[in-house]
Amino acid sequence: MNLDYSRLAPDRIAEVLSLMRRFYTEESLEFREERARGALEELVARPELGGLWLIEVDGVAAGYFVLGMCFSLEFGGRFALLDEFYVEPGRRGAGLGARALERAQEEAARMGVATVRLEVDRDNSRLCAFYARSGFAAHERDLMTKWLRAERASR
Repeated sequence: MNLDYSRLAPDRIAEVLSLMRRFYTEESLEFREERARGALEELVARPELGGLWLIEVDGVAAGYFVLGMCFSLEFGGRFALLDEFYVEPGRRGAGLGARALERAQEEAARMGVATVRLEVDRDNSRLCAFYARSGFAAHERDLMTKWLRAERASR
């Protein structure tokens, strides 16, 4: 198995949109293709915001991860948010996700941050355990969201 990671390029946005649609369906998230396309185009055009990396096995996209740049006084400045992390269901359980998570952390370090955060549903014990094995710790806080524009994502 030849594993590779490639940073999103404009000519691969359609491919990522297909992966995103599958991920959002699996997670019961509303998928709005035009909104997603606009966000991907901005991420490609403005690398200071972060990036998306395709996870490729033998030249075929098997998933992706997104790192977004954030700022927190608590963390001493910039940190990365592992915003989305998806591995195709048929590719899970063989270590691909663990290696991709390691790569995400390496990319975050290259971006000059010392902290990576992520969000995970508390009731997803399998995924919580996966992240805990990689050194991520849960906090006794809840993320809260307020949409400032009329367009909203539903859960």
